[in-house]
Amino acid sequence: MKTSTKLLLALAAPVGAALIAVLVTSLVLLATGHSPGDALDAVVGAFEQNRTLINTLNVAANYYLAAVAVAIGFKMNLFNIGVDGQYRLAALLAAWVAGLSFMNGLPSVLRIVVTILVAMIVGAGWASIAALLKVTRGVSEVISTIMLNAIGLALGAWLLSKDHLAVAVGNNVSTQPITDGGTIPTIAIGGSSTPLYPMIGLALLVGLIYAFLLSRTVFGFSIKATGMSESAAVASGINVKKMIFAAMLLSGAVAGLVGMPELLNGREGAFSLNFPTGIGFIGIAVALLGRNHPVGMILASLLWSALDASSNSLQGADIPKELVTIMQGVLLFAVVIAYEIVRRARRRLEQRTVARTLAATPPPGGGGPGDAGPRSAGRGDPEDPVPSGPGTPDLQKAVTS
Repeated sequence: MKTSTKLLLALAAPVGAALIAVLVTSLVLLATGHSPGDALDAVVGAFEQNRTLINTLNVAANYYLAAVAVAIGFKMNLFNIGVDGQYRLAALLAAWVAGLSFMNGLPSVLRIVVTILVAMIVGAGWASIAALLKVTRGVSEVISTIMLNAIGLALGAWLLSKDHLAVAVGNNVSTQPITDGGTIPTIAIGGSSTPLYPMIGLALLVGLIYAFLLSRTVFGFSIKATGMSESAAVASGINVKKMIFAAMLLSGAVAGLVGMPELLNGREGAFSLNFPTGIGFIGIAVALLGRNHPVGMILASLLWSALDASSNSLQGADIPKELVTIMQGVLLFAVVIAYEIVRRARRRLEQRTVARTLAATPPPGGGGPGDAGPRSAGRGDPEDPVPSGPGTPDLQKAVTS
């Protein structure tokens, strides 16, 4: 397939998705008696304010971390639906540890590192339950992680009480607030009442590690190979159960980081009843929108966060904020539909290219262009070696492409 054709196909999916989303959203707005032009003006006007831009970046960091956690599972055809429960439980216990009195005597950097490590360990530990059920009993990770979400929510509510890990703060309850030195100072931005969260850097670092892991390590190769074909991975000598367990733990560890920007940069500096909810589920949508690609998920998380940040401005134009949720859903559907259409078109083009190449290639030993000869039939031809075994060039090329 020509490079220009590949480029056109790569652009067709996002452009097509955007057009479908704009068209359907406009129809929804018109059907509900609102002007698409007014909605667009409200959204554009919102981003003329620094506060909206900063909020978008801060929230996008949370969404991106959740998306990476989900994408690690997606690469292996694992559906870690439990990111929401993993990050909330991890944030609660990390906040509790960070607020303990002995932490006040530690250097600031060490306190922050310990807090982050606790969050990652708790997230990985909670995900390990689903991983163990998967590799030892074959329990679907979808079912187990959904149930673990419910259990985690109940367990978190039980722990976040004055009889256990929480203290009373006004009319609210929270973990002991983290004292100075245990959090990371935020960056004040002129014209914005909301500061910029330095923990955005953590999200970018996780994205870089994710990209490196998948493209430059044997572990990443094994993840992608297992996701593409479990039987081929087994034939290549990959321990599939071990990879499933490791991928779920890694996914859970990243999920544990989702709450860190809010905990270490937020105003409360504690886990309370006001802690953000539902980020894990948004991470699934962002991972799908971004096609599990490190850069694609950045764009998707920014888009999703921008829609959230502009919802208040839409209300100012007498447009219900609930329509933002509809826009997000429409956008997700549009992306799924557009990418599926492009995928089928790409497959048909590749099939035609292969057919033309085979028809034009004369077989060894004579014959016309259309005569495939014994070699093309020939998986049974002992002189026509079929690549197999560990680390074959064909499998490596398929996975890395």
